[in-house]
Amino acid sequence: MPRKDLLDIASLERGEIEHLLDQAIPFKELFTRSVKKVPALKGKSVLMLFYEASTRTHSSFEVAAKRLSADVTNFDVAHSSITKGESVRETIETLQAMRSDFIIVRHSRAGLPGTIARLTRASVINAGDGAHAHPTQALLDAFTIKEKFPAPTGKRVLLVGDILHSRVARSTSTILQKIGVEVAFLGPGSLVPKIGPENIRRFTDYQEAMAWAPDFVYLLRVQMERQDVQYFPSLREYHRLYGITEARLADIRQRGLYIMHPGPVNRGVELCDAVMDYERSLINDQVENGIAVRMAVLYWLKPGAKEE
Repeated sequence: MPRKDLLDIASLERGEIEHLLDQAIPFKELFTRSVKKVPALKGKSVLMLFYEASTRTHSSFEVAAKRLSADVTNFDVAHSSITKGESVRETIETLQAMRSDFIIVRHSRAGLPGTIARLTRASVINAGDGAHAHPTQALLDAFTIKEKFPAPTGKRVLLVGDILHSRVARSTSTILQKIGVEVAFLGPGSLVPKIGPENIRRFTDYQEAMAWAPDFVYLLRVQMERQDVQYFPSLREYHRLYGITEARLADIRQRGLYIMHPGPVNRGVELCDAVMDYERSLINDQVENGIAVRMAVLYWLKPGAKEE
């Protein structure tokens, strides 16, 4: 059955995930053509409702929608009645008059995209809500891994850093387990939740984590804006203990591991500058794949898309 909204990864069946990842392949092939647009969403309208700052996710969704020939409206939160105390419900009721077909939402409050989905007839896509979920990031991460290993069952991904506050860690670890990939967490004890899925290994020591023999090292951004207390002594100390230093990069190169990061990168914290030039860094691949995956999501949610 077609879905109206994409709010998280946990509610998706494996078959739905595989369908979206397969659908992203022909969309990515469009990027090599001289004309990169298709009329799949011609006449449809996409409303960008970003209450939080974003560069990659916002621009990726906008490019994806335009390449599908949809009309895109960017709702300027900073200059809206929200600054005068207007509630989210009042905003949605006002925007409903625009008859948007899709609303793409990013908000600091976990669960808000789900609330909006219940208040509107439009298809709502969660572009990140608090520390809860970021489903399209998870999909693009899985797509990027499957490009290297089309049958990824049994491969290992080590997620490093601020697990506690990371919606990326939650969504990406969930999707990877659904497609058969093993997952482990590495970070300061204060940032690695002790409660969670039992089949995810938890490490606080870098060497012990590397002994687990991962195929991918996925670095998470240290989210200082979500940390209300000090979870580690300093950023310099964090880099020394958990960041990819030049010495660790040499070891990663020798092991032939892939490096991923959702962006934006904090250079000198999660990684040293040399990582960006590492031949097995997939960070730029993730950005490009984000467009293809988001095109697939928009097309999937389009009414009647499964019959076309």
